[in-house]
Amino acid sequence: MRKSKYSPKLISKILKEFELGKDVDAISIEYGVSKASFYKWRQRYGGMEASELKKVKHLEEENTKLKRMYTELDLELDIAKHIISKLIYFFKIGIVNFKI
Repeated sequence: MRKSKYSPKLISKILKEFELGKDVDAISIEYGVSKASFYKWRQRYGGMEASELKKVKHLEEENTKLKRMYTELDLELDIAKHIISKLIYFFKIGIVNFKI
């Protein structure tokens, strides 16, 4: 996952400046943030303190890692099922003979 150049503290500071009456145009010029990013932050993190924002970001990163792990395990399971079904088929038609 790409690392953001804006720390949770900075995002919180930017949002607080907006709450204190600073214009979005001035904020976007000063910090180099697009208006779309600002409004996305405002929607997602509005009203949070820096510590809460840091926790949310950490949980989002962890959730992304867990989703990736689940996808990989699901793929491995599909491959194992495919291999087992082929082996069963070969046993039935007599191509593979396995003795213990």
